[in-house]
Amino acid sequence: MFKRTRKRFAALAALGMASAALLSACGDGDTAPTTGTDTTAAGETTAAEQTTPAGEESTPAGSSVDLSGSTLNVVAAWSGAEQANFEAVLQKFMDDTGASVTYTSFGDNGPTYISGQLEGGTPPNVAIVGQPALMQQLATDGHLKPLSDDVKAAVEENYSQSWLDLGSVDGELYGVWFKAANKSTMWYNADIWDEAGADAGAAESWDGFLEQLGLIRDAGYAGISIGADVGWPLTDWFENVYLRTAGPEMYDQLTNHEIPWTDPSVKEALDALAELWSSDLVQDGGAQRTFPETVTEVFGADPQAGTVYEGDFVAGNIADDGNSTVGENALFFNFPSVNDSGPAVVGGGDVAIQFTDDEATNALMAYLASPESAAVWVPKGGLTSPNNGVDTSLYPDDISRQIAEALTGAEAFRFDMSDLTPSAFGGTQGQGFWQEMITFYENPSDVEGTMQRLEAAAASAYGS
Repeated sequence: MFKRTRKRFAALAALGMASAALLSACGDGDTAPTTGTDTTAAGETTAAEQTTPAGEESTPAGSSVDLSGSTLNVVAAWSGAEQANFEAVLQKFMDDTGASVTYTSFGDNGPTYISGQLEGGTPPNVAIVGQPALMQQLATDGHLKPLSDDVKAAVEENYSQSWLDLGSVDGELYGVWFKAANKSTMWYNADIWDEAGADAGAAESWDGFLEQLGLIRDAGYAGISIGADVGWPLTDWFENVYLRTAGPEMYDQLTNHEIPWTDPSVKEALDALAELWSSDLVQDGGAQRTFPETVTEVFGADPQAGTVYEGDFVAGNIADDGNSTVGENALFFNFPSVNDSGPAVVGGGDVAIQFTDDEATNALMAYLASPESAAVWVPKGGLTSPNNGVDTSLYPDDISRQIAEALTGAEAFRFDMSDLTPSAFGGTQGQGFWQEMITFYENPSDVEGTMQRLEAAAASAYGS
């Protein structure tokens, strides 16, 4: 599932960057989207029932108007269980307003589907997409409507500045981030850590983290398992370290290639990674190991390592393996601070954007910006909300609650860098960011050479 999402991010970010290509693309030959009629969720618990104390009433933002007779079309990538859960969110809006909402899943074909609807003169009222670059291009080309004052007020009330910035284009707010992913989670086998006398609480800093991995090594296990066979896990490592060593503003500059990959800030991050990757704390054979195999090395029937880094989706890999239990012996802590950096999260997400400016569309956008809309889905599992107003007690387990609180409590949130860069640099196997990080993993002493090769690849991909 993650690999599909990863490819979707890379491909669609590239499409989103190409203005003419994006809007002239046709949908012939694409997978047919799944279209639903008016959504129904019989027996679902409403957001008000979940979050409102007895004797009080709660009216979600955007749901206090009578929209009887209004029809809205909403499109997103979600299908299966995610589609069912989001349809329950839309059902709450329909119950409250009398509006009729039709949902369509465009699967992996978001830019192609949206461009086809634009060409046909039938854009959806609201689309939810996973690529900031696509939102930015649609806004730049004049296809999106900026958020109304009421919706903007709801976003400003419920979201941190990082999410406002991610939803803005040229200083104008266009997006409501409904769903998020936390890719700053360090997963560990509590049985192994306990046996080694290691303490997750002592791993909050980079130095403390390395010390704890040393205890794991001394107990006869590899401190950490890393899989570098295709490269994207290594780019995630770099992005987390760079955000903590260089800070969010320089992260943005590097993402946009406003500073070169030969900048001293890149060297600082690579030096930190080299300290770990060249040590005996790392399990041997990482260059040939896949990411799923690293999870098995830590949480399988015969674990060989104590720790694995990757995003919140690791919980799904652990469950698929079936030998450890998330929340019991499979736990995580936040990616360590480097040089006393504050809480920071690298991740992804899905943003709601609007193509029409009318009462019903604005009401739906205001509802999606409210805590009450997320509260419909959150207890069902599978949604991490970036909305600060969501009651975290609604999350179905301690792990999902911890993931959400780390995300909303971060001083800085930045979108996965490789998903924001041209796909020739950040999203293609065997070249660019992916390949150069593999080369660096295999020879972490070559910091200067790595910087030169990354800069050459970036200059070529960005056309500079």
